[in-house]
Amino acid sequence: MPDTPPPTGPGRARLRVRRVYEPPEPDDGLRVLVDRLWPRGLSKADAHLDEWPKALTPSNELRRWYHATDGGYEEFRRRYEHELAEPAAAEALDALRAWTERGPVTLLTAAKDPSVSHTAVLAELLARP
Repeated sequence: MPDTPPPTGPGRARLRVRRVYEPPEPDDGLRVLVDRLWPRGLSKADAHLDEWPKALTPSNELRRWYHATDGGYEEFRRRYEHELAEPAAAEALDALRAWTERGPVTLLTAAKDPSVSHTAVLAELLARP
């Protein structure tokens, strides 16, 4: 999977999105699981995680809605961005943004297609100045 475009602005480090099942790479930097549920079949030791900020993950209700309906990715994106504006999520997003300014960050997900998941939304928000 190709890297996401690097965030713009001074001091911004490279941001990557990868599946959590892929083996860690030396240039991953901070490895952050951004899924609410633990990935099936993966031990915590094999995940090589540094952080698991559950406040950044879609709510159970939104996650279930997205997987159970044909509401579309754009509507999911809109609802998820609304959730990320809540105080706890906004604080966690600011913390993650600060991490990207200090060094490389890899967002990890079990999603089969991260490009149409909450991970893509997070990567886009973090890439904004």
